[in-house]
Amino acid sequence: MLRRCANTPLLKALGGAVRGMSAVEVGWASKHLAQSREPLLFTPGPLTTSAAVKQAMLVDIGSRDQRMIDVIQDIRDKLLQMADVSQESGWECVLVQGSGTMAVESVVSSCIPSPENGGRLLVAANGAYGERMATMARMCGIEVDVLRYDETQAVQPEDVLEALAKHKYSHVGCIHHETTSGILNPIEAIGQAIKAHDPEISYFVDSMSAFGAYSVDLEAANVAYLVSSANKNIEGVPGFAFALCRSSKLHAEGLNARSLSLDLLAQWKGLNNNGQFRFTPPCHALLAFRQALAEHEAEGGMPGRLARYTANYETLKSGMGEMGFSPYVASDIQGCIITTFLFPDDDNFDFNKFYTELSARGLVIYPGKLTKAQCFRLGTIGRLYPHDVQNLVLNVKSVLEDMGVSLPVTQAKVEDDDVLTG
Repeated sequence: MLRRCANTPLLKALGGAVRGMSAVEVGWASKHLAQSREPLLFTPGPLTTSAAVKQAMLVDIGSRDQRMIDVIQDIRDKLLQMADVSQESGWECVLVQGSGTMAVESVVSSCIPSPENGGRLLVAANGAYGERMATMARMCGIEVDVLRYDETQAVQPEDVLEALAKHKYSHVGCIHHETTSGILNPIEAIGQAIKAHDPEISYFVDSMSAFGAYSVDLEAANVAYLVSSANKNIEGVPGFAFALCRSSKLHAEGLNARSLSLDLLAQWKGLNNNGQFRFTPPCHALLAFRQALAEHEAEGGMPGRLARYTANYETLKSGMGEMGFSPYVASDIQGCIITTFLFPDDDNFDFNKFYTELSARGLVIYPGKLTKAQCFRLGTIGRLYPHDVQNLVLNVKSVLEDMGVSLPVTQAKVEDDDVLTG
């Protein structure tokens, strides 16, 4: 593929030759070269995958065939190994069909008791995904309180302790990497604070867009359940997600299922009894994921993957900074997964046109998700490299110039809101 070959015209343009070319000229070249290759997804997932991951799906395997059973077992074992735990040490990996949200809801709806039986959830939320977890709980008839933060603030362990002192909770939920803005929450410190307050509380971490790059010590963090997805940092394709569960918690709490298809304990029983999904498995996504796991290990596991993503992020931050953009989130809590930028304070800027023009050049970005500011987001995960990000930055500049946006930009200001709790 063109972006992998060091001798392509595009990469030559992005190397020494680019110094003699204007952003418009580079943008024109990239636009026309992009027509001969697949788009690059600068999103938080689904994301750009390798050719080998795509190729792994070009096989039809029976859903109950021994070869598929072996694939499922390989994946479950490898995910536990990645988290530095095992069945022997008291952990289970449960695969769940569907999106990551469905796996989160599987844990919420299966493992939190009714209010009559002592169930009550505290969610520490600083974005849309924490709020989504709370909504799931309400729809299941679970009592839930939300400790809310501004979208630029990380969750603080001392605030969680203060909230725990007000009520008796059976569970606490938190987002590891809040994709709304790009914040990394200190999940290990939060888990240790919860354990010090009450070791019986079950700590649930949504690590959808962090696991696979950011390592987690499940034991030290006092995690009971951690959920992630196939199409994030491990660079598979959509189709299933997974929950890493402390076995003692799963068996004690998994009897509270409120859904047939999302019954987490029943899903585990099915996988353990015969190695199969209870219902039709996402066979092709599983094949792709096993290949993605092999590539993840070959890159150096989580440290290797994090190093590439960090290089991507630093390239993005530097290039966007030259145009006047700065990340919305403070650097000490900003992850390298996705970065939020506020719209330019310029009447000539039109996000729909900005998005469409970049997409026409084979560069797909993400709209914003903040509640109080107009913004866009640029992901730096998936099968992307710093030269891909450099290409994106050059084209961002070209499109802004074509729109008549003054550079360097002035970003719109955001009024500070008070932190809400409740």
